[in-house]
Amino acid sequence: MSSLHKSRIADFQDVLKEPSIALEKLRELSFSGIPCEGGLRCLCWKILLNYLPLERASWTSILAKQRELYAQFLREMIIQPGIAKANMGVSREDVTFEDHPLNPNPDSRWNTYFKDNEVLLQIDKDVRRLCPDISFFQRATEYPCLLILDPQNEFETLRKRVEQTTLKSQTVARNRSGVTNMSSPQKNSVPSSLNEYEVLPNGCEAHWEVVERILFIYAKLNPGIAYVQGMNEIVGPLYYTFATDPNSEWKEHAEADTFFCFTNLMAEIRDNFIKSLDDSQCGITYKMEKVYSTLKDKDVELYLKLQEQNIKPQFFAFRWLTLLLSQEFLLPDVIRIWDSLFADDNRFDFLLLVCCAMLMLIREQLLEGDFTVNMRLLQDYPITDVCQILQKAKELQDSK
Repeated sequence: MSSLHKSRIADFQDVLKEPSIALEKLRELSFSGIPCEGGLRCLCWKILLNYLPLERASWTSILAKQRELYAQFLREMIIQPGIAKANMGVSREDVTFEDHPLNPNPDSRWNTYFKDNEVLLQIDKDVRRLCPDISFFQRATEYPCLLILDPQNEFETLRKRVEQTTLKSQTVARNRSGVTNMSSPQKNSVPSSLNEYEVLPNGCEAHWEVVERILFIYAKLNPGIAYVQGMNEIVGPLYYTFATDPNSEWKEHAEADTFFCFTNLMAEIRDNFIKSLDDSQCGITYKMEKVYSTLKDKDVELYLKLQEQNIKPQFFAFRWLTLLLSQEFLLPDVIRIWDSLFADDNRFDFLLLVCCAMLMLIREQLLEGDFTVNMRLLQDYPITDVCQILQKAKELQDSK
């Protein structure tokens, strides 16, 4: 470890050991990258995402309260409905004239159960493919949820719900544009073992199952947005970071901590996922146009070339912005980019500059390429050095 790196770690430790954290100083340090040693990144992200307050003295009580609240969510939204479903149909009273599986009444518990299953199937389909370039998400967690795996609890788990529903119905997919696709699992020509994670034996939980539970609870608590494809790509790096914390005391609670950090992050970017807001000033279309207007200001020649070729920002910047670049780079590089994004006091204004920097760094190729070549460049970005990209974005920020 270099002396410079040791010095940076010491700088972080000095800021974080103060009774009241100096937020501006923490942001300044985090912007240039947070060391992973000693769980520094995990702690900094929790502060930068407003999960932990600046007063250190309140951390213990707030964490205990939030983690118990999450346990309550599990009981209310997974365990209790699972017990009710396990008992449904045991007696004739469960299927009545007023409430039965075909009841269209929105207040029907059967209707709620089937709607939840539709959301759960989409989540399950997406989380099984999370970060396929690493094996982390298909490995067993050291800290499976004891509430869920308690053998005394005879209830229908999310795992059982997925297995039973997949056998009985078609797979329903709702994509970002609101289009519903239906396909029969039996018609999938690719064996599931090749492109999806296998379910572990009873008593074990894979990390992707933990992520599935987080997203399901979020969808239940936020019915206005529920779950939209892509949210799995936002929660993945958060959970990975917290679940690999070297401090086992923090790692044990990665699920609850991820849930609340994800909820806080989504509160800031959820408009990107709401189609009805696309053309509003807080919607994704406005942000994509802002990338092009910034490019026009910084590099008008490149801007005109893209305009001439009719390369719209929707063709590439939609994914860049909505998923916070999580699909463009390898996971360690995404995490490094997020250090800077979370440290941005203007909350993701810096992301627009990062996107602009990505365009300017391949300007020569874009100026020479035709439409097909340039679309390939933008949809499979060629530069892997994220520090170079962040440095360019910082230069753009400083030149404003």
